[in-house]
Amino acid sequence: MIPIQRPFLGREELDAVRGVFDSRWLGMGSVTKQFEDRLRDYLGAAAVVAVNTGSSALLLALEALKLSPGDEVIVPSLTFVASVQAIVSAGGVPVFCDVQGDTLNMDPADALARITPRTRAIMPVHYGGLPCDMEALLPVARARGLRVVEDAAHAFGSSHRGRRIGSFGDITCFSFDPIKNITCGEGGALATGDRSIVESASRRRLLGIDNDTWSRYRNERNWFYEVVTGGHRYHLSNINAAIGLAQLERVDDFRARKQAIVGRYDEALQDQRGLSLLQRHPTETFPFFYVVRVLDGCRDAMMAHLKSRGVGTGVHYIPNHLQPAFSAFRTPLPVTEQVYEEIITLPLFYEMDEEQVGQVIDGVRGFFG
Repeated sequence: MIPIQRPFLGREELDAVRGVFDSRWLGMGSVTKQFEDRLRDYLGAAAVVAVNTGSSALLLALEALKLSPGDEVIVPSLTFVASVQAIVSAGGVPVFCDVQGDTLNMDPADALARITPRTRAIMPVHYGGLPCDMEALLPVARARGLRVVEDAAHAFGSSHRGRRIGSFGDITCFSFDPIKNITCGEGGALATGDRSIVESASRRRLLGIDNDTWSRYRNERNWFYEVVTGGHRYHLSNINAAIGLAQLERVDDFRARKQAIVGRYDEALQDQRGLSLLQRHPTETFPFFYVVRVLDGCRDAMMAHLKSRGVGTGVHYIPNHLQPAFSAFRTPLPVTEQVYEEIITLPLFYEMDEEQVGQVIDGVRGFFG
């Protein structure tokens, strides 16, 4: 079975981890600091705080905004549940908005129409690595005193109009879990130019401790510490950071290969009756996964057909406003509800060979006869 996604790891990652093992400093330390610095330089960001997951990055970003009970955060329903759980865990109220049918990104017009006096933030999700229309969101948000917290879990390495995601927004959160564009095994990061956000996230990721970070970055242990705020154990270890550093050396190859596979898919499927392809920006997007819309109620039948031919598929995602846990926030979202019945995720990963790509294409085209 061809998997939907799969990480690529090799000797370089093993050697990097071996170096951490030899140092005997396994937790957050100097390698974590190196990873943050490399991320900052790669992104062109003012500052980066590395954490243990992308979900933690989202929560720390929202906690830094000091949401009050009833404060609203606008978020597309078509996203992984982590986006919404972060809002709820930070004490906010998720306000679900619709997506654009041709990109599956947040519909800016619908999102901005949902702003109320209780709105504190907007959370665009760069679906599949394709950046949202930030020009439509940032100026309005800033004019109204709102913060924009980008869920860029899919979009590490993507750019928007020549600017790398993470280099120009308010707060941008990345994920480095096993199947993301680069992996740390598990990991995440928050990029921002706001010093108060950096200070809050740096403290809260390490149980609210104020003065221990720099000693850890020097691989030193300091017996004295001060706890100045609430917090979590969300820091990134040297082990995970070492994997991330090795992966950063491969990022251009990863992006180029996945772009090439997407290009082959698009060329083969663009005229296929019964399919609707999403809009893409092939040179600026580092694609995370490959999603198409299957029309006329045939999505589930296609999934079964492809499974019988050794091709794995998935559905990303079940809309959150339809989930039992978020029933209190339910609202009609016609585009989201329609595309949920149509979307299918096809295999896309760095190690896919041309034969596997052809097998996927033949399976899809064969379904339509």
